[in-house]
Amino acid sequence: MAYLHSGASSISLLFGFLVVWQARLSIFVVADELEVGGNDLCGTDLSTFLPPPYSNMSNIICSPVWNTFTLRYTRNKDNVLTIILSAVYTTGWVGIGFSRDGTMVGSSAMVGWFNKEGHAKIKQYYLQGTKTTQVIPNKGELPLTNIPSAVALHGATMYMAFQIKPETPLTHQPILLAFGSAYPAHNRLSHHDDKTTILFDFSAGSVSAGSNGILKLKKNHGILGIVGWGLFLPCGAIVARYFRHKDPLWFYLHITIQFVGFIFGLATVVAGRQLYNKIHANVPTHRGIGIFILTLSILQVMAFFLRPNHEAKIRKYWNWYHHWVGRIALFFGALNIVLGIQIGNAGNSWKISYGFLLGAVLITVFALEALLFMRKSEKVDENPAFQMNPVI
Repeated sequence: MAYLHSGASSISLLFGFLVVWQARLSIFVVADELEVGGNDLCGTDLSTFLPPPYSNMSNIICSPVWNTFTLRYTRNKDNVLTIILSAVYTTGWVGIGFSRDGTMVGSSAMVGWFNKEGHAKIKQYYLQGTKTTQVIPNKGELPLTNIPSAVALHGATMYMAFQIKPETPLTHQPILLAFGSAYPAHNRLSHHDDKTTILFDFSAGSVSAGSNGILKLKKNHGILGIVGWGLFLPCGAIVARYFRHKDPLWFYLHITIQFVGFIFGLATVVAGRQLYNKIHANVPTHRGIGIFILTLSILQVMAFFLRPNHEAKIRKYWNWYHHWVGRIALFFGALNIVLGIQIGNAGNSWKISYGFLLGAVLITVFALEALLFMRKSEKVDENPAFQMNPVI
């Protein structure tokens, strides 16, 4: 009975952890929301500190975009786009990236900073990956003009100016904004302190109304996937393996938890599809694994309705199928969550949260597996394979 009590306590702790974990993740999500606010920097006289042609721009469109970041730009008849990004600056670097699909990988960025000696630096970077070693200086696909880029410090605000001439006029453009507090070493950037992605409408001169929606959709996609494939489905499998002695309670708990997990998983795929339709992210591995897991989940639901009776000869094979398809789905579910966090450049808060959840699930499984082994060993000891008749 002590083993049963310990197992029940473990599963109770796991479900209790859900409440704490969801609260922590909600805090992270709220803290990471896009903040767009107005400021009075659009009235600054650029001619006092920026070189031409940035100091004598006409028909400037100015728009606050995120935190203290403000974007100014003007476009001439030759489709030359002159851009000035400003932000409050203390140390480190400030960057603006141009993305095809709203993701970091494959984008090109302009990054400016002042080194410890006070010398201004501005370079183009190619964002080959999410690691700092994959942010390559003096590379990129931005079609810069022959006009030199410029960086200036005016009061507490840094201004970064450059010109590009895209083949087609930019309209709704995914923009990456980020900053880091550490000075670049040998032009190598440190990891960003904070970042965001916006959808900027260059035809209207404003942050598109869909920007905040895209960010929320990305977060919802991640949360649904973690809760469904990272929590409910593993918990349903735990109940089926370690609580069969609580018949028929384990069965009803198993199908209820798995059904809820399936709904969360289906919602994850729907949100992912909506996200793809909006930003057309090039993530074939993540999408492929997601569709594969959904297919396995549907097969598991179908198997429930087609399960044979306990006395049927094929029941043994059905059990093998059901158990191993479920295990494969759980493995790829965990793998795809990790891939999604990495591809989405979600940040340490998501990595820590999911790592904490995954660790709790694995610890619970190891503990219950040990208890199950001990319980089976006791049954073997109580029922020896060979018994001797007592001597009369």
